[in-house]
Amino acid sequence: MLLDRGRAVSFAELEEESRRVATGLARLGIGPGDRVALWLPNVSAWLSCFFACARLGAIAVSVNTRFRAHEVADIVGRSGARLLVYWPGFNGIDFSSILAGAAGALERVETLIAYAEARDDPGAPDYVAGKPVRGYAALAAQAPQARDDADPEAGCVMFTTSGTTRAPKFVLLDQRAVVAHARDVARGFGLDADAVMLLVPPLCGVFGFCCAMGALAAGRPLVMRPAWDPALAAADIAAHRVTHANATDEAIAQLLAQTDAQPAFPSLRFVGYAAFNPRLDDIVARAERRGLALVGLYGASEVQALFARQDEHAPRAERSLAGGRPVSAAARVRARDPASGRVLPPGEAGELEFFAPDSRMVGYFGNPEATREALTEDGFYRSGDLGYTTPDGRFVFLARIGDSLRLGGFLVSPLEIEGVVQEIPGITACQVVGVPGASGLTPVAFVILAPGATLDEDAVRAQLGARLAKFKVPRRIFPIDAFPVTPGANATKIQKGRLREMAQALLAG
Repeated sequence: MLLDRGRAVSFAELEEESRRVATGLARLGIGPGDRVALWLPNVSAWLSCFFACARLGAIAVSVNTRFRAHEVADIVGRSGARLLVYWPGFNGIDFSSILAGAAGALERVETLIAYAEARDDPGAPDYVAGKPVRGYAALAAQAPQARDDADPEAGCVMFTTSGTTRAPKFVLLDQRAVVAHARDVARGFGLDADAVMLLVPPLCGVFGFCCAMGALAAGRPLVMRPAWDPALAAADIAAHRVTHANATDEAIAQLLAQTDAQPAFPSLRFVGYAAFNPRLDDIVARAERRGLALVGLYGASEVQALFARQDEHAPRAERSLAGGRPVSAAARVRARDPASGRVLPPGEAGELEFFAPDSRMVGYFGNPEATREALTEDGFYRSGDLGYTTPDGRFVFLARIGDSLRLGGFLVSPLEIEGVVQEIPGITACQVVGVPGASGLTPVAFVILAPGATLDEDAVRAQLGARLAKFKVPRRIFPIDAFPVTPGANATKIQKGRLREMAQALLAG
């Protein structure tokens, strides 16, 4: 069952609602291959809509509720979504106004579906951005869909991921890969007859999605809330005797701060973690002192999250490393020297490549060139991550080879932020780097101004805040006469490392 804020939703009820939603979507013209954008938090309706899309052979496009007009317009517009489901008043935010600000890129959207939970929930107007708005309750009140157009080879969900281009790429997963990986997770993470999973990450990201799919595949309870609240999460762990949780290092630190008990959470027997905050490099030792043996994980949208995990019984130094053993027996991992192309022996660091027949993406939606670049001739996924293999079949992730940043728990391309900054009048060029802060990496921007222009930093940040998720807005924006560069035979490269040093010095000052 699902435990949505303590409200029990049986798997039978979830299936029933998803079939009703499928009927509603079909009556709105949604069919095989169509895209439906889900701009919802962690509520059972997210899963109902996802399974409804799968039943129709349609594709759910995952949209982060922290995204704002610029990001929503880009994702919904480029994905070609015909319908968008959202919660107009979630968290006291006027999501309808945000959509109105993205109207120019919503030309292919035909209908908006407004989700609500209570009578006093702020509703949506009849039209937003020129699109008719229908209520989710009416959609879910239809007769259950009897026809089932599900197909193992049909795409069913898309997640955005950062890359070398300014705009995020769309990772498309098919039904076969989602189901196969969910079963591998259920088995590989020990989701047995007594397991209860706490959903910490958002469903809109592949991390949270795979946690949820694993619990559903195992037929075990999934405890969830719309937004992360460590105090409520601690109460949920105690009330429902949660046994499994996967989270970021920061979320785990917040959870430990909720109680002085020793051990902190006696029912928890598996806690997987992803290290995003450089200042929490002691979290494994801190958690161990509180009775929690944290386990390093590895995942990527292209091969799905929870792709690999360390052994919870291994020594701390080993289980704290990102990576581990793939949960699929069919998966293989190798490291390749990016310069020579040589496949490296265990222990030598290179670019990690993954053969993942049970979990690999179909490809990057609408971008066959990027798909070809990401896959080798023999079917391995080129991760862009630096790491090494071990003689016993495991691997260790060390760092990201490219310039992507982990901000707010999400992989973000600096090019995306830079592009928005450069659209502001008076700014001709921008470079964004990540600097370690109290709550993880924080973006800092360097800008070159047009002749005669001045920088009003607060005004620029306010403009960015209206278009970007809060975690993408640079903490500081510094004007600079020219970026530090390294001349080369083929191109002049900007010294990102030097900019990071400058940013750290300026913040310290």
